[in-house]
Amino acid sequence: MTDLHTHSSASDGTLEPAALVKYACGRGIKTLALTDHDTTKGLEEAQAESLKAGITFVPGIEISVQWPTGEFHLLGLGLRHVSRELSEIISFLREERLNRNLTMAQRLRENGADITFEEVREKFNTDNIGRPHFAQVMLDKGIISHRQAAFDKYFAKGRPCYVDRRGADLHDAVEAIKSSGGIPVQAHPLSIYVSWGKMEETMRAIKDFGVMGLEAWHPAVRISEAERLEELAHSLGMIATGGSDFHGDSVRADRHIGFTAGGLRVPEKVWSEDLGPLLDRWHEDGSLTFTSSSNA
Repeated sequence: MTDLHTHSSASDGTLEPAALVKYACGRGIKTLALTDHDTTKGLEEAQAESLKAGITFVPGIEISVQWPTGEFHLLGLGLRHVSRELSEIISFLREERLNRNLTMAQRLRENGADITFEEVREKFNTDNIGRPHFAQVMLDKGIISHRQAAFDKYFAKGRPCYVDRRGADLHDAVEAIKSSGGIPVQAHPLSIYVSWGKMEETMRAIKDFGVMGLEAWHPAVRISEAERLEELAHSLGMIATGGSDFHGDSVRADRHIGFTAGGLRVPEKVWSEDLGPLLDRWHEDGSLTFTSSSNA
């Protein structure tokens, strides 16, 4: 089994990086990418555990990108190191995230929810605090009765505590991933809210920025949509990837490691026919080893 999109506690997943690898291995995963949001902090730990487990580890990241509609996330798959450009983007996004969290906490208190950013950060001990972390603390304190209520009542767009955030420039994010040895792939392309009538035109423009692949297989799309995205990627000379976007059994519990659109297993071909061969050509020595000289 293959999974090219997962998250650990280094961002907003529930499992620590090594525990995520053990969990994946126990469920038959043979090729695993860790793609935490706007950080590479969990990669070396996950890589070390993958070596012990005997599975292929693909070091990655998921970068938040500024886009006029919807949500644009850019996967960097097969990172070799943290380049200066990638370190700068991570630092920028960390600052944006902090400002957003402080504003969210203030708005929560203004709307009757007794919660501070400091108590959320203390509970999770990570720089990558986000809405799921706030939701868990709100649940623990009895402010909400279930996690989704935090989004339904407070955090969803249009709700009183929603705070927009600025993402990285797409061109800069692409160059940062490439300078770190990785392959830039657009995550869950339908999340940018483009109609199918404009999809090819939009994806062609995104390719012109240097994006090399589309994540066709994702649990948020139907099987027919995944197949259509895969066909579109290949028609544009791009690779098609896929994953579960797994965060943990208690977060987005409908997403299961190794499984994707329509509850199907992530197609093994996204590794053996698409990403794997491209990384072999991209990395002349065929190595996927990640080394970090940065605390990004």
